[in-house]
Amino acid sequence: MSPEKVVAEASLYVRYAETDAMGIVHHSSYIVYFEEGRSHYARQRGSDYASIERSGIFLTVTEINARYIKPAVYGQLITVRCWIGEMRSRGLTFQYEILDAATREVLVRGHSKHICITRDGTVTRIPETWRAWG
Repeated sequence: MSPEKVVAEASLYVRYAETDAMGIVHHSSYIVYFEEGRSHYARQRGSDYASIERSGIFLTVTEINARYIKPAVYGQLITVRCWIGEMRSRGLTFQYEILDAATREVLVRGHSKHICITRDGTVTRIPETWRAWG
């Protein structure tokens, strides 16, 4: 990660509903954490994602990847780190790390690729306000 990248961090406690019978976070829950990371990133950059959607522009997921290193568990305070890894005219890639908030040990690394579309599904350019993020 280059030093000029803006990294958003959001911390949350692992909820019971996000875990399996052993109290370990279910793999699908990490994707939800990634989404919270993206939303927090947009808010931190001054552009609430819900308001962007109301304008008729959407970022649809085209690819998602998670590398599970160590499991998070029920009640654990975790931190989701999110930044833009790549910005293109019509798409972008977000990078993520999920850390134990106390030790800063990396639990999961991942990325998601997105394409910008209009309400009717037409691929379009990413708004200039977002392009400035990359």
